[in-house]
Amino acid sequence: LVHGFYLGGTAVAIFHSVPAGLSALIPGLQPILTSTLANRWLGERVSPLQWTGLLMGLAGTLIVLHGRSLSGEAGWGWLGTSVALVSITLGTLYQKRYCSQIDWRAGNFIQFIAAGLLFALGAWLFETRVIVWNREFVLGLAWLVIVLSIGSIGLLYWLIRHSAATRVASLFYLVPGVTAIMAYVLFDERLDLISIAGMVICATAVLLVNRPAKADISPGS
Repeated sequence: LVHGFYLGGTAVAIFHSVPAGLSALIPGLQPILTSTLANRWLGERVSPLQWTGLLMGLAGTLIVLHGRSLSGEAGWGWLGTSVALVSITLGTLYQKRYCSQIDWRAGNFIQFIAAGLLFALGAWLFETRVIVWNREFVLGLAWLVIVLSIGSIGLLYWLIRHSAATRVASLFYLVPGVTAIMAYVLFDERLDLISIAGMVICATAVLLVNRPAKADISPGS
């Protein structure tokens, strides 16, 4: 679900020209969907303050993305985006309920094998299987393997082990803001005061969702 359908669905959406604005809505919708399902499937209590933070985060995400295209190629592009959203949500909840105590190295290794088989089948069915070895390909592959699959997903699983699914999912509200800053630095994209205000709202939302409940605070803390 995570290594295969989430990352694969995102790659399909990019290939079919789904713009960055629409792709960034995935992190904006994921915390809401995760919290709704976690409340029912994992029995996690989502407090009114946390729901307020989740809605603030979604609003902040939309503000960060203001003025950016939220349309994309119909068909495979939208399907890839939708599959990615559902997959990261279900994968996070499944990891929390059944796999949170598994050694992350062994767990990731097994998931890499499963995702590798899935992508090998997809490449055999839909692609030419011809690789053009150049610097861009090697750097892109290194980023996907080291930063995404090993780094970010490994960090996600560590957070899932040590925190509630709702709190972990709320961190996805920081993604659009970080993406906007990186796009400003690397690609000279516009970063105005409205987008900055949206980033502040997203950061405030994450603080609200992760604020310890009274029952979690010991008398000496």
